[in-house]
Amino acid sequence: MQVRNLRTIAVDPGTRFGIEQAREFVDARRHPRYKLQVNIRIYPRNAPVVYGETVDLSESGVSAMLRTEVPIGELVRLEFTLALGPVEVQALVRQRIAFRYGFQFVGTHAELELIAHTCRGLATEQMAREHHVEGSTD
Repeated sequence: MQVRNLRTIAVDPGTRFGIEQAREFVDARRHPRYKLQVNIRIYPRNAPVVYGETVDLSESGVSAMLRTEVPIGELVRLEFTLALGPVEVQALVRQRIAFRYGFQFVGTHAELELIAHTCRGLATEQMAREHHVEGSTD
């Protein structure tokens, strides 16, 4: 499992973003994102399961690379496994850039607690790694 905090934004190539709009977009994020690569299953309504791999995770959503199209705005069920255990959560398909999809969690507090706990652990791991790198005397 690879982990790191991402400070980049994903922009639809068909959209023109200025520097100010990009800053507003980043500031609008509710939670930091952490790089996380695990297998994910997406269950759209009235369609077969879609398989992919996550790119990053936050307390409010996940992004994933998929080979099969999933309609923007659709409510789907996501299944993936974190270090603390399996996750099954409802999410809205919020965006698509090529094969990368963004999903916003709409699950219950109980479903999202495991994700939030994982994100706190990933944040701690990242800070420890950054501190180690800053303090190293290579």
